[in-house]
Amino acid sequence: MTNRFLIASFPLAGIAAAAAGSAFAVEYLTVEAAQRLMFPSASTYALERPKITPEQLRAIDAGARATSQARQFLIFRAEADQRLLGRIYVDEVIGKSELITYAVAVAPDGAVRQVEILAYRESHGYEVRDPRWRAQFIGKRASSRVMVGDDIANISGATLSSRHVTDGVRRILALDAWLRSDET
Repeated sequence: MTNRFLIASFPLAGIAAAAAGSAFAVEYLTVEAAQRLMFPSASTYALERPKITPEQLRAIDAGARATSQARQFLIFRAEADQRLLGRIYVDEVIGKSELITYAVAVAPDGAVRQVEILAYRESHGYEVRDPRWRAQFIGKRASSRVMVGDDIANISGATLSSRHVTDGVRRILALDAWLRSDET
């Protein structure tokens, strides 16, 4: 296994800065609260900084059938007693015109455990926060289709938000598969 990670600690300043710029901005969860919610038994959440070349990122995007809007993902290893419980990915996608910050918890076997909306900045489309809609992602893997209108329901009035969050989850699953492939 090659060591492609630089462990560091820095805040996700984009959430607070972007939330301050929109009249409709609502921060539902901090990154730290999402970590505790997604992996409550973890004793550590170590930030990973994968060294991904532009070519590798293009390959991940091609595998996900979605283009990455953000060039920096926050990835945390949730561990207990030095055992990997899973990873938490924090990413942002555009809703209609504003950013949606979300987190995806992925188990060591590559299955989605949970999806949480951390911050929503649009006046419409906030229905992507509905637990029933987000539950559709549980168990999905990089090999799953994960497409609005196929295995993920569209939300009337939140079409762009539901499509972009779905594309983001699919991209995260492709990134997770790529990271796990290097660990074996």
